[in-house]
Amino acid sequence: MKRVIYVLILLLVVVSGLVFANREIKIATKPSPKPSSIAYRKAVLDNRKKWEASPDGIKYKEWEVSPEGKKVHASHDKIRKYIKDFTDMEAVVTSVTFKRANAKSPGPKWLIVRIDGEEYMMQFIPKDFQQLNSLKVNDKIIVRSRSAGYSPNHPYLILSGDYIERNNKILFKRDFSKNKGC
Repeated sequence: MKRVIYVLILLLVVVSGLVFANREIKIATKPSPKPSSIAYRKAVLDNRKKWEASPDGIKYKEWEVSPEGKKVHASHDKIRKYIKDFTDMEAVVTSVTFKRANAKSPGPKWLIVRIDGEEYMMQFIPKDFQQLNSLKVNDKIIVRSRSAGYSPNHPYLILSGDYIERNNKILFKRDFSKNKGC
């Protein structure tokens, strides 16, 4: 009986060793999923040049050098460090009812805030905006954001509203667990 158990254990060790060795070979021989960096950069640059030559790209470039575009870029420069470090920014609510001029359908909800003398927009889906219903104009809040975006269709820099607090009470905190780290 002991011999049978020893033979089975030896057989198990040999088989698991072969499986593990085969796995190592497969991992080592897999091609790199990243394209070569020079080819990748060239493809990105080519795509960017194509977009810049398109009507949308031309419109964006014109907006970027306009006074409105320069103002939006300057406002981004003011808070870039806060976004990079994901730290608190003191803000004052200036509008909770902003709608785009040509908006026909009830789309995203906008919160307009003033940080260091500049206006910023924060976009929310209606479900998330419900948590912010208690906000009123001139409320002082703490905002944290992980990113910001430019758009020639909007008068201010668009901040991601990842965290909003008023009077030491968290009103909104974006759940990143459903994005699995993305």
